Amino acid sequence: MTLERPIAPDPYELLPTVGAFTLTSTDVQNGEPMDAAYAHGSVGGDNVSPQLAWSGFPAETKGFVVTCFDPDAPTGSGFWHWVLVNLPATVTELPRGVAEAELGGAFSVRNDYGQQGYGGAAPPAGDRPHRYVFAVHALDVEQLDVSPEASCAYIGFNLAFHTLARAVIRPTYQVKE
Repeated sequence: MTLERPIAPDPYELLPTVGAFTLTSTDVQNGEPMDAAYAHGSVGGDNVSPQLAWSGFPAETKGFVVTCFDPDAPTGSGFWHWVLVNLPATVTELPRGVAEAELGGAFSVRNDYGQQGYGGAAPPAGDRPHRYVFAVHALDVEQLDVSPEASCAYIGFNLAFHTLARAVIRPTYQVKE
């Protein structure tokens, strides 16, 4: 079996253009390999979400959604690692290993591992480095009208209509053979 395939486009290059703001992290860096702490247990990681902080979003922002998506997964549709919805506009940072109970009613929908919450990086062994697109979406509504049973794709569809601006950081991860 081979995993040779074209490089998938960045998912946000395929959507309508929105404003931008700044996303930083003390744990992951744009274009740089992530530490195993942020990888899934299936590849020997600790499955801990990284610290994220954002600033410079539009003044009219009423809420946020945080997502993590791997466009390089050999699935034809990428792989959703995390979709955290309905963060209040007052939340502008997530600590490493954030507990949703601390987030004022925000919740995660089921990721592509079939679990709610953060699911760390786990590319196939020997595959090229995968990009993990962490994005914070500034919304024109306080909350999306969705439940924890919503799919990641459904959240993405709703984001297309409510995102004022987006901040993105793209660390990588690779599992050597």
